[in-house]
Amino acid sequence: MATKKLYAGAKLRETRQRACLTQKDFAAQLGVSLPYLNQMENNNRPVSTTVVLALAQEFGFDVTQLSSGEAERMTSDMREALADPVFSDMPGIADLRLVAANAPSLARAFLELHSAYRRTNERLASLDEALGTGDAQSPQSPWNEVRDFFHYCDNYIDAVDRAAERFGTGSATGNGTAPERAADALALIGITVVGSDDGPLRRLDRATGTLHLSSRAPPETRTFQMLLQLALLTQDKLLEATLDLARFHSGEARAIAKIGLANYFAGAALMPYAVFLQAARDCRHDLEILAHRFGASIEQVCHRLSTLQRPGAKGIPFFFVRVDQAGTITKRHSATRMQFARYGGACPLWNVHRAFETPGRFLRQLAETPDGVRYINLARDVSKPGGHFGAPVRRFAIALGCEVRHAPALVYADTLDLSSPAAFEPIGISCRICERTNCHQRSIPPLERRLTIRPDARGVLPYEVG
Repeated sequence: MATKKLYAGAKLRETRQRACLTQKDFAAQLGVSLPYLNQMENNNRPVSTTVVLALAQEFGFDVTQLSSGEAERMTSDMREALADPVFSDMPGIADLRLVAANAPSLARAFLELHSAYRRTNERLASLDEALGTGDAQSPQSPWNEVRDFFHYCDNYIDAVDRAAERFGTGSATGNGTAPERAADALALIGITVVGSDDGPLRRLDRATGTLHLSSRAPPETRTFQMLLQLALLTQDKLLEATLDLARFHSGEARAIAKIGLANYFAGAALMPYAVFLQAARDCRHDLEILAHRFGASIEQVCHRLSTLQRPGAKGIPFFFVRVDQAGTITKRHSATRMQFARYGGACPLWNVHRAFETPGRFLRQLAETPDGVRYINLARDVSKPGGHFGAPVRRFAIALGCEVRHAPALVYADTLDLSSPAAFEPIGISCRICERTNCHQRSIPPLERRLTIRPDARGVLPYEVG
């Protein structure tokens, strides 16, 4: 079988520019000629094995970063954006891949521009906007800007993760349990933790040095909140330095991202990288075993599994999402090629929607996306009670999945027939950009296809997709 050629011109340029080297000096360190380097940087020639080894030896480069994961994510995002009716034609997939691979900054700028266009239209269409209560020219929403920041980092923040690991392994705060270490670390800086039957989940009274945690919250939630507060109080310089590198466009985005980084620290401290990665491998990623061992919730474990992308010590590339009962995605993190709709709900054929019908059970699904990639998906409902009679219950469903080639490392793949093509259900990203022409759950026509309407005939759909 022929080996797939590797084109990574953008990565080569980024590595050279970070090292502040000219093409001539970079070529010398890689052991290639200047014209050959120039051809590789412009994707006119593939990256050779000699260059891959030199990148690892001379620059400590994680060669797995040469894969096209980020380019594929941007290609998918651009394809979804270009399906908007404002564009008359859809560029070919080959053209989009070239842009994503050779001009990633341009691709990100286009996605930001399209996001701003959509938000402007949505504001203008709303009554509040018509009354002049908002700013139709505001930039990308802070929430989406932060979400994209984590998305393009593969949901892994190295400096924060390593700092959390040092804390989580007990090197600085003793060898107690995670709640004990968190409480002790807070006590060292003058913060006392107390339970509260009333009020919010977490509230810090800086005047008295008291951290109030809801006594109605589950133990794993209280532990997580202590670690989150500890991150905000003791890791401020690290968080701020990370935010400086991100260069957010607004103060609101920066503030949201800081909370996100504190959440990241909390999860990484509760489940330290190396220890958690080994435990996951040992139990073949059994979520319940991991939750019990680390004192975490199933949702926290799933989220943490999606972050195990440390260079040189990567875990399985998982995606993790959470949806509400309306099908709206409220959390999404992906280290895989699996992409999710940036606007609207997810594919109705995805098993995450069925999780609400079977509370307390794990649902398994073998699925295939339109690009031919096959996945094993796991879904389960998550209920968050209000803590007292009459309080509203927040209900979500979570999904964790990876490409089916990793199935032997998952206990959930046991007894599934991975060899049968018929076992894989066809799913997509969203109806408006899905290429499947015979889907019985299609809600709207694909935007890039012509439709045929036959008044005297009716199939599953009231139209035929050309």
